[in-house]
This record gives sequence, structure tokens and C-alpha cells, in this order.
Amino acid sequence: METENIITLISALGGWEAIKWLIHFLTHRKTDVRREEASLDDLTAENHRKQVDWLEERLAQRDTTIDSLQNELRKEQADKLEWINHCHETELTLKELEIKQCVIHGCAHRTPVSDY
Repeated sequence: METENIITLISALGGWEAIKWLIHFLTHRKTDVRREEASLDDLTAENHRKQVDWLEERLAQRDTTIDSLQNELRKEQADKLEWINHCHETELTLKELEIKQCVIHGCAHRTPVSDY
């Protein structure tokens, strides 16, 4: 009578497939746990790789932006230096003309000669 109850219970739980599943579960549970952990590790590593790739791309974009801004800055600085040199040359010419100015009226050594 008791064997009939056990057979009925096993049949209710899935029969032969339930027994195979139970045996498989008991014999392979550690292996299955390791596989799941390895799968999770792979997913984590892939997420890290994607994040690193994204950060490298952002860094490359920022480097490009910084390079273009530095080039623009160098051009502006060169333009300002050119204007400063031009202004200094003009000031030197003006000082030179002030030094060479003849204040004596009717001076014969004046260039160009004039009656003033």
C-alpha cells in the first residue's frame, strides 16, 4: 500500500521526468551555479567594456574640441601680436619724427625745405 502511495506521488509530481530532474539537480547544482556566476561575470565584463569604450569616445571628442579651441586661441594671439607690433612700429615712427622735427623757422637743413 505504501509503494502505491509513493508511485502515485511520483506520478503526480511528473513521473519519470521528475526523477530525472531531481537527479540532475542534485548532481549538477554546483556546476549550474558556476555557469550562472560565469554568465553574470561575462555580462558584467561586457558592461564594463562598453562603458570604457563610451568614455574613450567621449575623451576623444573632448580632445578634438580642445585642439580646435587651442588652434583658434593661437590664431587670435598671433593676430593680437601682429597688431601690437604694428602699433609699436607706429609709435616708434612718431617718436622718431618728433626727435627729427625742426622748430627753427626758415631752417635750411629742413627736409623737405620749406619757408616755415
